[in-house]
Amino acid sequence: MSKKPSQPLANELKPYVAPFRYDGSGEFHLKSHKTNEKGGLDKEKATKIIESNRERLSDFQEKLYAQDRWSMLLIFQGMDAAGKDSAIKSVFEGVNPQGCEVTAFKQPSTKELDHDFLWRSMIALPERGRIGIFNRSHYEECLVVRVHPEILAKQKLPERLVTKDIWKERFEDITAMERHLARNGTVILKFFLNVSKEEQRERFLARLEEPAKNWKFSLADIGERKLWAKYQAAYQDMIHHTAAKAAPWYVVPADHKWFARVVIGSAIVSALDRLDLHFPDVEKADRSEFKQVREALLAEGKGTKK
Repeated sequence: MSKKPSQPLANELKPYVAPFRYDGSGEFHLKSHKTNEKGGLDKEKATKIIESNRERLSDFQEKLYAQDRWSMLLIFQGMDAAGKDSAIKSVFEGVNPQGCEVTAFKQPSTKELDHDFLWRSMIALPERGRIGIFNRSHYEECLVVRVHPEILAKQKLPERLVTKDIWKERFEDITAMERHLARNGTVILKFFLNVSKEEQRERFLARLEEPAKNWKFSLADIGERKLWAKYQAAYQDMIHHTAAKAAPWYVVPADHKWFARVVIGSAIVSALDRLDLHFPDVEKADRSEFKQVREALLAEGKGTKK
């Protein structure tokens, strides 16, 4: 279905991809993943990698769009101030917006609550040839809803279905859905931006000190910080049960935004490199038609000259 990645590119990016990838093989312990990892880079070297990945991504995205066979779904999860918005903006800088769409999932609407918990994600999936970016996603249903049981109580589920196994069942439903998508040509990459509690604190303070960032801050953010341990446990359980070879998780060190962008960009480029993307071949009949069009245009030009 896909080819092996070209060795030079695969080898070049492997140090920034492999250590952070979890596909369900073996044990998973979130605490063993450092939030301040730099991968042996400094900011200057990282910037060069980020820029190179942007160029590669732009080229791959154009071929993905033209080939119109594969699609890509990128899922971004993380605590508040983990850097999801800025990472998406940075990694995709210069990429043709025609082939990408970002969906930010907020609190479910009344209409969305009248459907199953996967519905609003399913209707936002990318078409063939396009890249869909979920800023938060259906995984919120196993995170914020799990940490705040009162939200689950408002989801109109029949009481007999709300059992102690509901989170296990949701993991199974999500895994089945993602497996289905992968079997139908959607490449799925999931990123957990792993930020430390101390770094989040510093970023919240920065938001308060910069007027242009005040709008990002809410008192609710402080309340969520008090639930940090519960969120970490929920992420641990979720990643462990939903990682798969067809839909791996990348636990991205997010204390240094520039290194997070190296990891995210490298993972995306590496995945696209495996798809053997190319511009479609033009049929002989089409080439013959091109010749006629060319002759007509040249004749038109001669007619305008006096």
